[in-house]
Amino acid sequence: MNVGIAYARPNAQIWRNLDVAEGSTVRDVIEASGLLDEFPEIDTDTNKVGIFGTVAKLDKPVKEGDRVEIYRPIHPDAEFLEKRQ
Repeated sequence: MNVGIAYARPNAQIWRNLDVAEGSTVRDVIEASGLLDEFPEIDTDTNKVGIFGTVAKLDKPVKEGDRVEIYRPIHPDAEFLEKRQ
């Protein structure tokens, strides 16, 4: 089954397509992607993950065509913009 995985760093965006077995989970996709070896800052115990912008648990099964996403934490010094009305 074909799925995608996405991860973004401040200076790079990674998108990969993977062929995984039926019944694979979000965790399986992340592990199969090789991203954990390439980007040691990814910690699946602390980084949130999701499918198409919706937070998901690591044990959630993926479906054909899903895009698994690994989210970075927001830096505490990031500036926030207020929406002014």
